[in-house]
Amino acid sequence: MNKLNLILFLVVATVVMLGASYILLGGVSIRTAAPTYMFQIVNTYPHDTDAFTQGLVYDDGFLYESTGLYGSSTLRRVELKTGLHLKSVALPSQYFGEGVAIVDDEIIQLTWRSNKGFVYDKETFTSLVEFSYSTEGWGLTYDGYRLIMSDGSSNLYFLDVKTFERVGQIKVRDVSPVSNLNELEYIKGKVYANVFGENRIAVIDLQTGKVDAWIDLTGLPGPVLLDPDSVLNGIAYDSVSDRLFVTGKMWPELYEIKVLPAG
Repeated sequence: MNKLNLILFLVVATVVMLGASYILLGGVSIRTAAPTYMFQIVNTYPHDTDAFTQGLVYDDGFLYESTGLYGSSTLRRVELKTGLHLKSVALPSQYFGEGVAIVDDEIIQLTWRSNKGFVYDKETFTSLVEFSYSTEGWGLTYDGYRLIMSDGSSNLYFLDVKTFERVGQIKVRDVSPVSNLNELEYIKGKVYANVFGENRIAVIDLQTGKVDAWIDLTGLPGPVLLDPDSVLNGIAYDSVSDRLFVTGKMWPELYEIKVLPAG
């Protein structure tokens, strides 16, 4: 075997041993060892184009949505079929709303760079408690035992549901660490995470931090007029009817999707 052939053989062998593949997403080659799944739109629902979606959760027949931007951040109860706000509360102008989760009869909402979260009564939206955390606040979800929070890094943090103190963390990895973890949703033992600026969702093992799969949402209809801030963000799950919903910041529609094997 000559020197050139040996080099080529070593390169190919390295790729095979890594079990890595490359997918083209938004013009950028992304290295991934996890399988990539596609999607099918099952239903389409209206979504408020003024909603800068930062957090989304489905509970008892309604969507609960946290919207961002300074001076425009809100917490909302939304009717799925119409997209109408049935109830809302505005955050003080110094706060930028972020992730949201529901624990029993309470709603928990993060803010971006203020290191502060809010707890509300789910029915009345009355503010009950404020709490603090040391990182930025991005996504939030609840696995039935603890809160799971992202901060835009490759870390997920576990918070005590009563004290909001950090009780653990994991680093999310595929071939390499996956950063910009954004909106989160707990589904059947895994965390689904938007990756900021990308048209794909990571399906994450909570024990290891390993990305078990990617859901490629490239081609999902978004805003008619492209805004650089109108990125995919917002995952909600109806555990009773096994329905998965996705949307984006200021998107005119929210989609119920079915995840399909690639090809």
